[in-house]
Amino acid sequence: MPEEQQEAEEGIAGGGGGWASTALQPVRWLRMLCRELGATFVAGVVLVYGLSQGFAGSFFRVASDYYWKDVQRVQPATVQLLSAVFFIPWVLKPLWGIMTDVFPVRGYRRRPYFLFAGVLGTASAAIVTMVNGLPMTSAILSFVGISTAVAIADVTIDACIAKNGIDKPSLVPDMQSLCAFSSSLGALIGYATSGMFVHHLGAQGALGVMALPPATLVFLGFFIYELKMYQHNVKEKVLNKVHMAVKGMAQTIKYPVVWKPSLYMFLSLALSISTHEGQFYWYTSKEPPNPGFSQEFVGMVHAIGAVASMVGVLVYHKYLKDYPFRSILFYAQLLYGVSGLLDLTFVLRWNLLLGVPDAAFVTLEECCARVVGRVRLMPMMVLSTKLCPPGAEGTFFALLMCIDSAGMLAAKAGGAAVLRALRVTRTDFARLWLAVLVRNLLRLSTLAAISLVPTADQTDVLLPRDLLAVAGDGSPPAAGDGDDEERLQLAKFADHVVDDDDDD
Repeated sequence: MPEEQQEAEEGIAGGGGGWASTALQPVRWLRMLCRELGATFVAGVVLVYGLSQGFAGSFFRVASDYYWKDVQRVQPATVQLLSAVFFIPWVLKPLWGIMTDVFPVRGYRRRPYFLFAGVLGTASAAIVTMVNGLPMTSAILSFVGISTAVAIADVTIDACIAKNGIDKPSLVPDMQSLCAFSSSLGALIGYATSGMFVHHLGAQGALGVMALPPATLVFLGFFIYELKMYQHNVKEKVLNKVHMAVKGMAQTIKYPVVWKPSLYMFLSLALSISTHEGQFYWYTSKEPPNPGFSQEFVGMVHAIGAVASMVGVLVYHKYLKDYPFRSILFYAQLLYGVSGLLDLTFVLRWNLLLGVPDAAFVTLEECCARVVGRVRLMPMMVLSTKLCPPGAEGTFFALLMCIDSAGMLAAKAGGAAVLRALRVTRTDFARLWLAVLVRNLLRLSTLAAISLVPTADQTDVLLPRDLLAVAGDGSPPAAGDGDDEERLQLAKFADHVVDDDDDD
């Protein structure tokens, strides 16, 4: 048994079995990770996933909504379109990943990009917070800067995870657990505190908190452990691998067993248009008969939704992971469309006719949306991993995640078009119910393409034998020659979908 795996099990078992030993299990686990992977790496994962992505991402979602509504006083359709613009840096994650590999600075491939992300994020958040009467164009550029900083930091830490995953393969589940736990805990804290900060500091003042997480990335850029490179042909070597990887992806995507489910996943995400901004403007409006929710309550509902999202992961893992792809995706998409009727019921105020208060009903709706949304996305992620050819797993997975991100981008832009077409404004919500109805019908329309999804089980091999026999670059896959690290680093191990599936 590998030493690090034995240490992990000893940390889990704990000596004595009492409540004190149980309480100390996370501490033993973190000490083991620091010993095996390095304290600066563990700190980097916590800072990027927990603080920069989890806390800042959730805090930004609430505070930015109020900023555009109360400070810039923008129409909901425009804000919905802007949310698509802010998502573009995440669509470009493969590009950021290639840059960190191809363009080292003074022999370092990770430290300079943490520094750049930290400076960019801090400066962007400071501009939004400190400049009163900031023009809308400047505000948009600042928000794009904040989003880009988080995306670059995410890509860079994923490269470090890929490197450690190759050096310590038995600790890959532990690293992913550290990422998931840090992100979930950060999101809970961000959602729970965002409303309070907006209430006491105002939306513009609350965004000043967004300068703190990227500031820690500057610290990380100076102190994270990284070996300096002295090779002079690294750029040419990686560029050649990029060329071969792109060639392999073009060959792989031509197979029907690959492009058909990829097309379904794109359609499923693109047709699930987002009407979030229209609903946000409506349920925070103080004009009767609108709900008029407070900033604190909005943040708390999102925090409860974050817990429900984790419940969705547990439900899938325990009860649904053994169902065939087509069956689980069909019923998940059907339930996703039907659960949207809760939004329609809320907008039409039918919940009051049923005697259910607004606060209770919106909490129920948020929990249902998060659980169903997570159950819908999990099999898509598993299906994506099953479509990756040997030797090009990381790069092709990055391509699939890029396609999925493009679908989410289309959903945000589509929602903006629907809100604008139905003339949903800051004060006129008469047709908001129709926008929600259109959204639900589009969700259900995805079921017409369910035949694109294979009927295989989630544990089956989907790729044909000829793709399994050769690597994605057309040559037999090599093992143990160090090339696996660079292939994985091109893709940054995996793209993480960050609760945008719940942005409805």
